[in-house]
Parts: sequence; C-alpha cells; structure tokens
Amino acid sequence: MNFWTKVASIILRNRYLVLLGIAIITGLLATQMKYMKFSYTEANLLPEDHIANQQYNKFLDIFGEEGNLVILGVKDSTIFTPKKFNAWNNLVKKFDDLEEIDFTISIADIQKLKADRKSRKFVLEPLYEEAPKTAQEVLNIKKQLFEKLPFYDNLLYNKETGTLQTAIYIKKDIINTPKRRDFIFNTLIPEIETFEKENKIDIRISGMPYIRTLNAQNIQDEILLFVVGALAITALIFFFFFRSYRATFITLLVVMIGVTWAFGFIGLFRYEITVLSALIPPLIIVIGVPNAVFLINKYQQEIKKHGNQAKSLQRVISKIGNATLMTNITTASGFATFVFVKSNLLREFGILASVNIISIFILALLIIPIIYSFMPLPKKKHLNHLERRWIENVVDWMERMVKNHRISIYFATVIVIIAGIIGVYKIRVSGSLIEDMPKSLQFYKDIKFFENEFGGIMPLEILVDTKKEKGVMKLATLKKMEELNETIETFPELSKPISVTNLVKYSKQAYYKGNPKYYQLPTSQEQSYIFAYTKNSSNDANMLKSFVDSTGRYARITTYMKDIGTDKMDVIQERLKTVIAKEFPSKNYEVSLTGKALVFIKGTNYLIKNLVFSLSLAIILIALFMAWMFRSLRMIFISLIPNILPLLITAGLMGFFDIPIKPSTILVFSIAFGISVDDTIHFLAKYRQELIANKWRVKPSVYAALKETGVSMFYTSIVLFFGFLTFTLSSFGGTIALGGLVSITLLLAMVSNLLLLPSLLLSFEKKIANKKVFKEPSMRIIPPEEEVKTKS
Repeated sequence: MNFWTKVASIILRNRYLVLLGIAIITGLLATQMKYMKFSYTEANLLPEDHIANQQYNKFLDIFGEEGNLVILGVKDSTIFTPKKFNAWNNLVKKFDDLEEIDFTISIADIQKLKADRKSRKFVLEPLYEEAPKTAQEVLNIKKQLFEKLPFYDNLLYNKETGTLQTAIYIKKDIINTPKRRDFIFNTLIPEIETFEKENKIDIRISGMPYIRTLNAQNIQDEILLFVVGALAITALIFFFFFRSYRATFITLLVVMIGVTWAFGFIGLFRYEITVLSALIPPLIIVIGVPNAVFLINKYQQEIKKHGNQAKSLQRVISKIGNATLMTNITTASGFATFVFVKSNLLREFGILASVNIISIFILALLIIPIIYSFMPLPKKKHLNHLERRWIENVVDWMERMVKNHRISIYFATVIVIIAGIIGVYKIRVSGSLIEDMPKSLQFYKDIKFFENEFGGIMPLEILVDTKKEKGVMKLATLKKMEELNETIETFPELSKPISVTNLVKYSKQAYYKGNPKYYQLPTSQEQSYIFAYTKNSSNDANMLKSFVDSTGRYARITTYMKDIGTDKMDVIQERLKTVIAKEFPSKNYEVSLTGKALVFIKGTNYLIKNLVFSLSLAIILIALFMAWMFRSLRMIFISLIPNILPLLITAGLMGFFDIPIKPSTILVFSIAFGISVDDTIHFLAKYRQELIANKWRVKPSVYAALKETGVSMFYTSIVLFFGFLTFTLSSFGGTIALGGLVSITLLLAMVSNLLLLPSLLLSFEKKIANKKVFKEPSMRIIPPEEEVKTKS
C-alpha cells in the first residue's frame, strides 16, 4: 500500500472526525476575522533600512507628518459676492473649531505682515476686520489679495484663474488612525455637500488624507465585489461544464470555507488589508476551483469505468492527490518567492497567498471525497460531459496540429517570441501614487483640478541641513535656497515652492510698507535691520516654525508634484541634484530629496529589481521540482519553454498596450508562472505513465496523454481565465490590468502546454525515449498500479 492509498484510507475511515476538525479550524479562524483592519497609511514598498526611508524618517523627526493637509478649492466667480464669500469663510471657521483639526488657512485667516517702526518689529494685522457686506468690499479684499500679497499666490489663490484654495491641517496624531476616516466621512464630506446645496457652488476636495481615505473605502467595497464576482463566474462555468448542481454546490462549499480561512489568516497574522492582500480571497476562489475540477472529473471517470463508489473515492485521493499536491506546491512557490523580497507589502502578500493555496488544496482533498461518500452515485446525465462532442473536437484538433503541423507551431512560436521581445522594449515604468485610482470617480477628477490650478497635490520635500545652529537664516544660505526655488519653478510638473525664503521676501515687502515690488530677498545692507525686526517679532517666529526647525539648523522646501511617472521624476531629480551639488557644497550642507511620493517612486523601482529576482527564483524552484520529479535535465528544459513563452507574450502585450510596470501589474508574472506550470506537471505526469505503458514509444504516449489531460486542462484554464477576469470589474487601473493580463497569460499557457509541449516531446523523441534519460522519478506522481497497466 503506497503513501496516498494510506492517506485515502485514513480520510474515508475517519470522515466524521475530519469534518469536525475542519469545522473547528474554520470556527477558530472566523474568530480571528475581527482583527482584520484596513491600512491607514500608504504602502511602503521599500525595506525599513533603505536610504530613502531613512531620509524620509529623518524629515518626519524634524518637521513631523507631512501628509496631513486636506485642500478645498473653488473656481466660481460668484464666490466673490458677499453672501457666498462669507458662507465660504464660515464653513472654514467651522472646520477650524473641530478637535480633529490643527489649524486652517483661508482668506479669512490671512494676516498682513506690517513693520511697526516704534517697536522695531513686524506685527500681523487681519486682511479685513469685519465680514464684508457689499460687493465692493469683497472686490477690495480680492484686489488686495491678488495684487498686493504675492506670498499667498499659489498657496491660497491662483491669480490667473481666480481659483481660491483653503488648507485644512488635520492633527498629526490622528492622521494614520480610524479617526481620520470618521472625520472625512462623517464631518468633512457632509458639511461640504450641505454647503454646495445651499450656495449652488461646486467645491473640489483633495489632499493625501482625503485621497487615502476614499481609496481605502474603495478597496473595502471591492473585496465583496471580487468575492461574489469570482464565486458567481466560476460556479457558472463549473456548472456549464459538469451540468451538476451537486458538483457545483460541493465546489462552492470548498471555496467558501477557503475564503473564510483566507480572511481568518489575515486577522491571525495581524496584517492590514492593502490593495494587494484584498486580492487574496478571490484568488483562493479562482485557484480552488481547478482543484475541484481535477478531483470531481477523476471521480466521475472512475464511476463511469466501474461504478464502485468506495473504490472511486479511494482512487480520487490516491491517484489525483499527489499530482494536485505538486501543482499546488508549484503555484504556492510562485507566490512564496515574494517572501524573500525585503518589502513588507509583498512579503505579507507572498505569505498569505502561499499559506492559503496549500490550505485550499487540503480542504478540496478532504471535503470533496467525504461529501461524495455521503451521496448516492452520480446519475448518467452527470457523466455525459465526459463524452461531450465539442470538447472531443477541441482535443482532436490539438492532436492533429501536433501530429501534422509541428513546423507551423514552431514558426508561430518564433514570430510570437520576436513580437514579445519588441514589446518588452516598449514597456515603461510607472511610480505614480494615483495612476491606479478610479478615474471615473469625483475624487480623481478633483486631483486633476488641483494639478491644473495649483501644480499638484503630492508633496515633494527638500530637507536642507546647514550643519550648524542658526545656519538657515544666513543670507548666503537663503540665496542658495532661492536659486533652488527658481529651478523648481522651471518644471511644469512641480508647483511653486514654499520655504523660509518666501517669508523673508514677505518681511522685506512689509518693511517697505507692503509694496509688492519689494517681495524679494534683502541685500546684505538691508539684511541687518530687516532681520533685527524679525528677531523682535513673536508672530514671525510662529510663521517660521513651518519652514525652519527650532535650532535654525534645518530648513524645508515644499513643492507639490503632478501625477508623473518614474522617467520624468528621474529627469527632475537629476536636474535638482545638479543645482544642489553646485549651490550646496557637501562640506557645509547636506541636502536630501524626500516626501511620500518620492519614496513611492523609489519603491516602484526597487520592486522591479525584486520582480526579476522573485521570478528567477520561481523558475529555479520549479526547475528543481521538475528535476526532483522526473530526474531528467532535458525534461526540465522542455517543460520550462512552454511556461516562459506566455510570460514573454504578456510582457510584450504590456509594451504594445502601454500598460506600465507598477506595484499592481508586477505580480502578473509570478502568479501566471506559478499557475501555468500546473498544466505542465499534469501533462508530463500522464505522459510518463503512458511511456511505461507503451514500452517507451513516444508518439502513442504523447497522443494518449493529450487525450487524457486535454479535457481537464481545458476546463481549468477556462475557469481560471474567467475567474481572473472578475478582477477587471475593479475601478482600480492596476487591478484591472492584473486580472486581464493574468487571464490572457493563462490562456496562452494552456495553448502552449497543449500544442508546444507535445510538439517538443515528439521532436526530441530520440533523445528522451529511453530509460537512461528519463530515469525513475524520486516521487511517483501517478501510482504504480496504474503505471504498469498496458493499454487495452
């Protein structure tokens, strides 16, 4: 009695205990679901010790969280009428009074800087004392703001378009907590909607806290959509193939328990739900159904052959168990390669996927035979699909192609390889934080609005370390910073920067009675008396806090980026670094570029390097599996070609259709490779069995293997194709691309395994058709009693 026969005997003899064990584990994992929580921070794709993370953390230590700004924008000329102008300022005042808000900056908060000659200091005066009552008063405020206060240009208004902007700074200690979500959904959005209705004005909202909150909510909504969509589509296709409610019900039961386990493991490991881990439950459905296809198909074939239920169930486990275990291990290893990547986001995804893939295999192997053991034998109508004419025609066509048109198959393969290589050279990399976001939703349109009006919403920070206390306020340093500011202004992709130099220029303007033409850095002669006023001003010190640390050693320059990819960002970084190297000698200064958007872009580049590593590792791991199972170097070579080819085609399609490499699409290759190798293992396992049965004659063995495995491979590939296609229901660009690309890759992998693999076996006939090359495998994939049978 071999290992799998013993396993089958134990499972079927102890079926009540096995079901009780599954029920207990499912119950325990269901209790862990309460620990699932959604991520309230951006995905950090870089390892903790990466230089970009170290620079960003240093910036946060000095100036605190930088992603706490929510911005409101209004582009409507009627806002400059007394009723609406006052209503707008009252709305902002209402936000300012909330406990979640640190402070707000709007027209109502504007303070004019004035020089007090008596006290030799700068004082702040409000832009206006009382709420304006007439249109003329509002226009006077607008004129002062637009013409005499350049400090606030691009900060609170756009002079060209007349757009107003209001900044709401959320308290830093709640920015990465559920309180942020509560504020956005329960306070901010309802208040703004009420204002819009009452005043007939369209308000635009943006800023990283707002975007992150709406994005997280979208992910949450889509998990249910994916799970229901994947269940519905796979169940429908399953029923179409098997025409059995019983088989469909059993399959759905297995995958629903698998989904419960998937959510339970997320809670058990205390992982946050991110855009990647949200894909795990539907992924388990899509991968779990093919397991059911192989097991149920084998059960029905056995019933048709001899009609003995006990024997059929025992053979389902003993004969399909090992091949299915191998295919699930290869799939899991495709995902497990992410465990070796230093990025926490990908590591968590790899751990969850591989644990759940093995779990769904165990569930299918235990539940399907046990439930069938309680049921009567399948009726003849349930077995009719095994003789369905159209599926036989498909397999016959494949056999004819392999037999008579091998040259055409190789010719098509070469053309596809050339096209794939051309496409690969067209692939671009995207490190955009918002590219994947749903473009049809209002918050994405609002992002584009702020990009057009104010230059972007994603902060890019430049940290200037003068290496000595009070080094920032030296005129030489300020001039260097201004030079850098002027360089930033030359980039259309970046907004007008704001830093301490803006405040110093405003101080000079205030010293010269508010004349806008003096909005510039002081000369060395002016410096001493203007800075003397600054030192005496407590108000100035408060305004300085945002731009300079308390020691006067560190300064920040803040600009906002448009939604640009890594290529443009690399060009911008290089130009900025050239100016920095020229203006800030490393002996006296240390200047670093940082900010969430930049860390994300660097994370994308880091991921691409790791993709090559993880995919190479997956190929090596699977090659080792092949070596271990088949003990033949030539077989490793033959088995890998049909699986690497679809990956090349997919990469080519990404190039031709301008689908960039980004964190979401980067997974396509490892997922597709891990799954497509399953077909190869099933085919080669059957092929080896047929070789022995046919006394090492290759041709009859290849055709017999094609006939036997072709139907199951066709079924599973169609289920996988439509299963992954459910991801295209997403509103996230990356998830749509992931679903579409994996679907296409798996369909190509099926064609490759059913046409190219048999063709290669036939072409290498003389080199592989002997026992020396095809040694006894270390693991019997097909049980011995079936191997020794010759064909009747």
